[in-house]
Amino acid sequence: MLYTIVGTDTPNSLEKRKAARPEHLARLQALRDAGKLIIAGPFPAVDNEDPSDAGFTGSLIVAEFASLEAAQAWADADPYMAAGVYAHVQVKPFKQVF
Repeated sequence: MLYTIVGTDTPNSLEKRKAARPEHLARLQALRDAGKLIIAGPFPAVDNEDPSDAGFTGSLIVAEFASLEAAQAWADADPYMAAGVYAHVQVKPFKQVF
């Protein structure tokens, strides 16, 4: 089943985000290589594709997991969690219609 993972950044998280990004992207690449990643990306803090120093307010991931528990465990192990980028993460089942 598909699940959405929405991470909400802590204030002023840009430097932490930059430092943890290579590990974060490596995990996403592994999901992609397994054919399980549908979409992933950050929410710019300003209405611009490149928010520069404004940074980001969070991230969205839509991916396939065996269960809600598996999706939650994957989200909890994200390097952005360990680095303090995310204040919290919400994981929900998702039904793709289009």
